[in-house]
Amino acid sequence: MIAALLLALQAAVPAADSVPAADSLPRITLDEAIRRSARLDPDYVQALGDIDNAEWGRRAAMLAFFVPSVSLGLDETKYSTEFFNPSDPANPTSTLVVGSARADYEVFSLRKFSELGRTRAEVASAEAGELEQRFQAALETESSYYDVLVSQELTRVSGERVSRAREGLAIARARVASGAAVPTDSLQLVLELTRAEVERLRQRNALRTAQLELGRRVGGAGPVDAAPLDTMPAPDLPIELPQALNMALEQGPQYRAARADERVADAALKSQKSDYLPSLGIGALHQRYDTEIFPGAANVTSVTFSLSFPIWNNGLREIEVSRARVARDVARTIREDLERVVRRDVTAAYDTYQTSRAAVRLAAIGVQVGRENYRMQAMRYRAGASTILDLLDAQVSLAEAEADLVQARYETRLALAQLEAMLGRRLFSNKDAP
Repeated sequence: MIAALLLALQAAVPAADSVPAADSLPRITLDEAIRRSARLDPDYVQALGDIDNAEWGRRAAMLAFFVPSVSLGLDETKYSTEFFNPSDPANPTSTLVVGSARADYEVFSLRKFSELGRTRAEVASAEAGELEQRFQAALETESSYYDVLVSQELTRVSGERVSRAREGLAIARARVASGAAVPTDSLQLVLELTRAEVERLRQRNALRTAQLELGRRVGGAGPVDAAPLDTMPAPDLPIELPQALNMALEQGPQYRAARADERVADAALKSQKSDYLPSLGIGALHQRYDTEIFPGAANVTSVTFSLSFPIWNNGLREIEVSRARVARDVARTIREDLERVVRRDVTAAYDTYQTSRAAVRLAAIGVQVGRENYRMQAMRYRAGASTILDLLDAQVSLAEAEADLVQARYETRLALAQLEAMLGRRLFSNKDAP
């Protein structure tokens, strides 16, 4: 009966060849993955485009102080009856061609100054947004990279669990054959072997999914494998928590972006308020008339000085000022709230890093204890000094301890990546070995 169960178990488990070996996949390092993923992340590409847009807005605001707006026009109009010909008054015509060149320049307008301030704030906001998206893309890539490594390690752990289950089953079958144990001992270990095989299948599936996700982020056509990182203990952080908090509030991407957005909103409010003041402009117009394209028969030149002092435009100006004021208040509230959020998140990431370092040390001790306990229980079971349940408990405890060590090791690296994303700088020069 037990042999039949083992044959059924082997038939149910896919062959190892059905899962691609890691050696057959392209492999990438963490530094390279971060570099490649940045230019492929849509949000980061959008952030780079926002910088270009903001720069052009700033250039336009600066040029408005020196360069007038210029336009050229050429119109040909055909009429059903003849009419007065401006180019030749003595001869009426039904065709009129008008060419014009116009230049307008605002001699004085407070809006030009407020627009310059607003566009400068938009450039600062775009640059802060680019930095935020760069670190966010790096964080997401690191998370995908670590998912691959975690799945690799957990696949190895589940494979070792299968090996121990097979070894224990062999011991149990020998004891059952010798009459030193009851047949249910073998059945208990067949059940453990089944669970171990199911767990290995799940980990293989998780590994394949993680490799495909990493491949998507780095622009691969299929799954991409992650190069192993060192397993040295994580070092102490080079900064203390108060320094980390100050750094996040001074140069952190999120907080910089929020401050820049507040300045943009404040500048936009000033720009809307500038419409209450008069503006002085000058315009020049040159027109040519003829009955043919490229008119030259008659020409007129005019210069216009204009003074505009808006008094009331049915409340449209007041509505825009009110909207700009609300946007400014909202941006200020977001910035103030983000300051509290940054304190919370930086503290959480900092503490998580420290806690995970301690968890790694404890998990390593747990693995040593689990291995020794499993070795002793296997010896005791062979000698008939313990039950099959003790051996099974030792096997499961060892597998759980090994999985806890893997999770704790990469939780430390992920906490470091989250902290760096909030600080906007790398705390260690080499990402492959922090």
